[in-house]
Amino acid sequence: MREEILTSATEMFLTYGFKSVTMDDIAEKMSISKKTIYTHFSNKTKLVQETTFGMFECISSGIECICDLSYNPIEELFQIKKFILENLKDEKSSPLFQLQKYYPKIHAELRNKQFAVMQECVTDNLNRGVKDAYFRSDIDISFISRVYFQGMMGIKDIDTFPTELFSMNYLLEKYLEYHVRGIATEKGILTLEKVQNQYN
Repeated sequence: MREEILTSATEMFLTYGFKSVTMDDIAEKMSISKKTIYTHFSNKTKLVQETTFGMFECISSGIECICDLSYNPIEELFQIKKFILENLKDEKSSPLFQLQKYYPKIHAELRNKQFAVMQECVTDNLNRGVKDAYFRSDIDISFISRVYFQGMMGIKDIDTFPTELFSMNYLLEKYLEYHVRGIATEKGILTLEKVQNQYN
């Protein structure tokens, strides 16, 4: 039952947001009593924490699998984008924004976990891109990997990028293009345009 609660709660949080969904909503959706949920999770914060870190582990594992498939560095970025969108429902409810606002401690811990994983993944992507001449050899990999992380976090700020104006798919697409064009060789630009045609 515990796993079923986590699965239902995760789906509802992604669809409607962490603040919007109550324990009553989850109980009603699952046709169980709220007491049953509290048997497994002492309060909503605990449930939010477990669903958040569960989603993080799922996404991280999926990204790791993609990185093992030997895509070229540019296609790898777009494969990861596709995977994230499929698993986060295009983030129409801006769950990350609600997490930051209403559960700041969980958000801060999640951000630290995301940074650690992304640093390793992006650094490897950049190194392979330089080695295979998709990215320029003069780029500062440590700097760019951090800028990439900050940019990825920044495009999820709904005050700057309101969801009624920008879909997450659009933001990720444009950010990846911005990122790649800033560091790519001629070979990299040609590969980017080819990959964009495939994914559009």
